[in-house]
Amino acid sequence: MNARILNAEIGVALTSFGALFMLLGVMLFFDGALLALGNVLFLAGLTLIIGPHKTFYFFARKQKLRGTACFIGGILLVFLKWPFIGFVVELFGFLNLFGDFFPVVLTFMRQLPGIGHFLSLPYIRDVSRFF
Repeated sequence: MNARILNAEIGVALTSFGALFMLLGVMLFFDGALLALGNVLFLAGLTLIIGPHKTFYFFARKQKLRGTACFIGGILLVFLKWPFIGFVVELFGFLNLFGDFFPVVLTFMRQLPGIGHFLSLPYIRDVSRFF
């Protein structure tokens, strides 16, 4: 198997586990250890998926600097035992960094059998137009 494909598969797994740990950290009243582990896994997975150079250039682009500062600052606040404030700051940075991908994800989800029907319901369709 190609090493690049293997890295991407491991990266998807790490990113998924990172999102899972962050979700668990929020559900367990902002558990700092789970949030920190989720952050580390998410960043490691993202780096394996797109590569270290592209990851650096993604976060270092001029139009993404505010989002990058908030995202990294939120991670640092979580590491410094301020999980709630850190998560809020990190969420703001995440929305600034990855907000451009939401319409693509929403379009993909509309094509899925079960979720597509749910997203086409009248009130949900009206709300999802904003994304």
